[in-house]
Amino acid sequence: MTTLPHIVVTRYVAPLREGGSLPGLVEGEDLGTYVCKFRGAGQGPRVLVAEVVVAGLARLLDIPTPDQVVLEVDPRLARYEADEEVQDLIDASPGANLGLDFLPGSFGYDPGASHGDDDLAGRVLWLDAFTANVDRSWRNPNLLLWNGTLEAIDHGASLYFHHSWPGGPSDPARFARQPYDTGEHVLREAAASARRQDAALAARLDDATLAQVLAAVPDVWLEPVPGADTPAELRARYVRFLAARRDGVDGVRTWLPAEEPA
Repeated sequence: MTTLPHIVVTRYVAPLREGGSLPGLVEGEDLGTYVCKFRGAGQGPRVLVAEVVVAGLARLLDIPTPDQVVLEVDPRLARYEADEEVQDLIDASPGANLGLDFLPGSFGYDPGASHGDDDLAGRVLWLDAFTANVDRSWRNPNLLLWNGTLEAIDHGASLYFHHSWPGGPSDPARFARQPYDTGEHVLREAAASARRQDAALAARLDDATLAQVLAAVPDVWLEPVPGADTPAELRARYVRFLAARRDGVDGVRTWLPAEEPA
């Protein structure tokens, strides 16, 4: 089974207050610096699952995205933090959390600037439509420029369907036909590129490949839900939903972004 590297956090450096979940900049035992997304924040571990799954898909589609690790957090780190909000977050997040490689010198994507690579922009838009990512807007692009290349970050708002699982499974067929609204997407003008690459991108995501992507998700983040009591059963459910989205309705991916009018 594919696994993410495990790194013990040695120091909490600073909160990153750009997002609502209060990720933090931390140092690890390997002397690396990471952006830590805490399992005790926001909507819980499902957001971390989405981060790992969508980042895995991104790599398969040749979309740059920061490397990921599992960060082991000791609640005793909270003793050294003056901010009560940070203390509470660390206390609520013992054990396995998600770490993203910190990209020094990167800066946020300017929506008014050219992205410079129409094929890459099309792949990002295709991935967002495939995973129903609602958080790559003009207001919040969730794209970085690092060494001259776009890096896609913050995938936690994808895979909305898993938030309905605590009350019972939702329907893969419904997800397969759910349209994708590009009205506020920061790369909406790349729709023609996304459609041009559609067949080739979908062909990369066969069932076995989707299963490999899900294998990277730590068991501890896969909380039991009705009809899927084990991590293996829950991984299989994710694969069914993603495969249904890939296959579309009668072989047609109705969620593909519509091309912008001339």
